[in-house]
Amino acid sequence: MTVLVLGATGLTGSQVVRGLLERAEVRRVVAPVRRETGLSHTKLDQPLVDFDAMDSQAELFAVDAIICCLGTTIKKAGSQEQFRKVDYGYSLKAAELGRLAGARALILMSAVGTSATSSIFYNRVKGELEEAVRGLGYPYLSIYHPGLLLGQRQEQRTAEALGIKAMPLLNRLLLGPLEPYRGIEAATVARAMVNEVCELAVNADRASGQQDWTHRDICRLAGD
Repeated sequence: MTVLVLGATGLTGSQVVRGLLERAEVRRVVAPVRRETGLSHTKLDQPLVDFDAMDSQAELFAVDAIICCLGTTIKKAGSQEQFRKVDYGYSLKAAELGRLAGARALILMSAVGTSATSSIFYNRVKGELEEAVRGLGYPYLSIYHPGLLLGQRQEQRTAEALGIKAMPLLNRLLLGPLEPYRGIEAATVARAMVNEVCELAVNADRASGQQDWTHRDICRLAGD
């Protein structure tokens, strides 16, 4: 199987790439990036891409499956408009190009609490993206809805850092219907995504339908 990973330099995406490279089910990993990452592997292809002109490199998206972990923050993006451009625009364009090129599976990182009608901008953009990709006709679509992602980021996110410190206590209180809001290690999400796409490679007959995963599902897929 050939798998393309969007967001390959991010907290979760970088671990997805490394995980895929270790799996015999994966023949090739395509990880479009803006800049060189320094990671090298015989199965890894890291083409430099202008995400504003992905159409010009549409051949990169001729893969079996796409794992999209692309995402930013409003603070890092600089504005709501730029945030939407990355989280919605780039992700959707990549998914469209993949489907047009014959990709049969899409695994998308979203977030808990998303809705296209949410009054919260972040949740609304994520929800609108989910609705858009559901209409692309992927034979297999899997959408992840994790809570706060835990792990060591390259950049500082003050609000998230405070949340991460509080999560061990909060997780004990998030029970029953609140369980999906538990914080979760990015490494756990990455393992789940790698396991899922490799299962599709082995059992192609199961590669159909639409899945929505929350905290407990993700932990199960990761083998935790």
